[in-house]
Amino acid sequence: QVQLVESGGGLVQAGGSLRLSCAASGRTINSVTMAWFRQAPGKERDFVTAIGGSGGTTYYADSVKGRFTISRENAKNTVYLQMSSLKPEDTAVYYCAARDAYGGARSPYEYLYWGQGTRVTVSS
Repeated sequence: QVQLVESGGGLVQAGGSLRLSCAASGRTINSVTMAWFRQAPGKERDFVTAIGGSGGTTYYADSVKGRFTISRENAKNTVYLQMSSLKPEDTAVYYCAARDAYGGARSPYEYLYWGQGTRVTVSS
């Protein structure tokens, strides 16, 4: 079992930056693929980014490529999402997710463990 807790969400102006954190507990996540998804009101939960267990492989949705960076600090059992050049369309609840398999799967159904989400609001 892996428990995930996100933090770092908030209100930011367009063009600004935020860093989200996802703290894992219950077991070490060294070999676990970690991901961030987001869900805007009335929309489906969309893939944002994922990172392999070693941190050497990352995957990004086209909509965030070049603006968002995923990283992990296995010693702290934590994954981060650095978001820059934020746009109003980035407004959503951001969820951290984990899966015991390799590869940056982009479907939420591929992930077994989920956090409760943290809200990000980008004002224009």
